[in-house]
Amino acid sequence: MNRPVKEQRQVTPTIEKESPRHPGVLDLLHQSDVYAQSLYPPESNHLVDVSTLEKPSVSFFVARHEGDIVGCCALVDAGDGSAEIKRMFVDPKARGLKIGRKLLEHLENHGRKTGLSAIRLETGIYQPEAIGLYKSAGYVETGPFGSYQLDPLSIFMEKTIV
Repeated sequence: MNRPVKEQRQVTPTIEKESPRHPGVLDLLHQSDVYAQSLYPPESNHLVDVSTLEKPSVSFFVARHEGDIVGCCALVDAGDGSAEIKRMFVDPKARGLKIGRKLLEHLENHGRKTGLSAIRLETGIYQPEAIGLYKSAGYVETGPFGSYQLDPLSIFMEKTIV
């Protein structure tokens, strides 16, 4: 007996540059802060504030799914041909929709369009999902960069994007 197959509608999230001061984004950033504070001591939390996300050297992106804000991330241009990923976070209610992967691909495409040659990041050792995402996208572990110091709770990664 053949049963009817329900049609699954695949909705692609939209990712656009937006203000980090949007109330929905502020809520997401707060969730990110609380999550990071639950995992790491203050000296190992390298979060940037909203005013930093508004600087001209920062491209801040918001992912929406069916109109709802479900993720965000920033790309901070270092001025040397590289940039750093900051404030990458996906609402726990949207996990499983591949929002993180789509945000990462969007950042890399943006970086290529703006002439970057590499993207770097710092993440924590207690975030295996994030580490797995970055490794599966071709990021490799490296040492501290910029103003970072060696921290046993941090993992530093980089990907060449040219």
